Amino acid sequence: MIVEIIQGLGGILIGLINVYIWVVIIAALLTFVNPDPYNQIVQVLYRLTNPAYRFVKRYVRTDFGGLDLAPLIVIIGLQIIEVIIRSVLHSI
Repeated sequence: MIVEIIQGLGGILIGLINVYIWVVIIAALLTFVNPDPYNQIVQVLYRLTNPAYRFVKRYVRTDFGGLDLAPLIVIIGLQIIEVIIRSVLHSI
């Protein structure tokens, strides 16, 4: 019974990680089109992604020739976390 609960919570966590990965992708693509900063959707996307970007930028230099690689680093980190969670859930 406990194992099923842990696996269910792990599945929810994996789903949330996947949703956040898509949020990061959408926010990164929006930087190429220079959206209206007062748009509420744009503000929500930036509020959701900027804390992760700041965390990465605190430890790694991410600006290379005007191209910010923080979204890529965040996505790779989230995918690594997802693989670890999946392997732990599979071993239970």
